[in-house]
Amino acid sequence: MADIEIRTFTSDDADAVLSVILPIQREEFGIDITADAQPDLRVIPDFYQSGKGQFWVAVKDGAIVGTVGLKDIGNNQAALRKMFVSAEVRGREHGVAALLLDRLIAHARDAGITDIFLGTTDKFVAAHRFYEKNGFSEIAKSALPRSFPLMAVDSKFYRYKVG
Repeated sequence: MADIEIRTFTSDDADAVLSVILPIQREEFGIDITADAQPDLRVIPDFYQSGKGQFWVAVKDGAIVGTVGLKDIGNNQAALRKMFVSAEVRGREHGVAALLLDRLIAHARDAGITDIFLGTTDKFVAAHRFYEKNGFSEIAKSALPRSFPLMAVDSKFYRYKVG
């Protein structure tokens, strides 16, 4: 397994986070989305690192290669957002996604969060398998809490019971 560090986001990471997320969205998955259409990425400390939320980056050889955010949505519930891993470090042999998810779930447990929800696009088939393998259950859109931050591209939804 590659030497990967998972650490909390700092404001110095802002440009590198965009340089990981945008190419995956646009080039790999053909989603016509810009940084401006994702204002949360311009205000990560305010949007994610408040309440019981947090935002982490995965770092390999000094470069950010992965991201994940936990958005506090109230009522001891949270939304998993912006989980992206650069293509060159994807897969079980690198374990970047698993390390990011482990850190997020440990934080959620310590913070007293009871449920983690996420929305994704039906295009992210490998992500669906990853979430399901890691204890997330698919739910109907109607089962989401009212405070869940829906994205226009979201078409598939999951819930993880923290316990």
